[in-house]
Amino acid sequence: MQEDDKLQPLKWYKNLAVLKNRLSAGAFLIEGERALAQIAGSFPEAILQILSTKQLPARYSGYPVRVITESQLKSISSTTTPQGIITVVRLPDLSYSDELPPQTGDKILFLEDIQDPGNVGTLIRTAAGFDFSGVLLTGKCADPFSPKCVQSTAGSLLSLWLRRTDNYLKLIDILQGNGYKLMATELKGRENPSVLQKSQPLILALGNEAAGLSQTILEKADFRLRIPVNRDKAESLNVAVSGAICMYLSTIQ
Repeated sequence: MQEDDKLQPLKWYKNLAVLKNRLSAGAFLIEGERALAQIAGSFPEAILQILSTKQLPARYSGYPVRVITESQLKSISSTTTPQGIITVVRLPDLSYSDELPPQTGDKILFLEDIQDPGNVGTLIRTAAGFDFSGVLLTGKCADPFSPKCVQSTAGSLLSLWLRRTDNYLKLIDILQGNGYKLMATELKGRENPSVLQKSQPLILALGNEAAGLSQTILEKADFRLRIPVNRDKAESLNVAVSGAICMYLSTIQ
């Protein structure tokens, strides 16, 4: 275990729960050994420091480690039952820019004003699991690097590119100009989500928990998808569930 000699005050770690402090530090926190293992396995260069209350396995010996007490960990953690490990992770470049990556991939998830961090984190995790390349978020979405969102991603956060920006319409226009089909989910949509099986590259658009997608996005859409459910028993589905169904369908050839 390599002890880190650049000790920040504990308040510095706690303050990473706030967006402006994450941006200033260029870092965010993940909690638990499972999430750490996933980051270490795929993106080891992103790990800046590990905080732990116990001896870590030998596979983490090359990382800067700071040993802290249980009470110190609890003062930093955003969870009610801390798991003994908190990792400081480098914030990916351009996550808050309106510049698309050079390789955007065949499938992109677009989240418009989804405010529950659990929903945003679950959707990012699901997108990673179904081989989406990136997630475009509006500025009113829950921040993907906020503690509750990070917790919901279970370590998948670095597996795809993210852009959270108020200039999302510009990026959608660019993508559509490059041949992407905008697939909007809507309660009164006309098309069955099975069209996702035949349309790539695509942008799957999901809207706010209460209001759904804006009229602006619906008018831009190439397809407006309606998931067939029994409206007498359930008027609508949770946005994360709707997203999971559509993302799964996009994988079927």
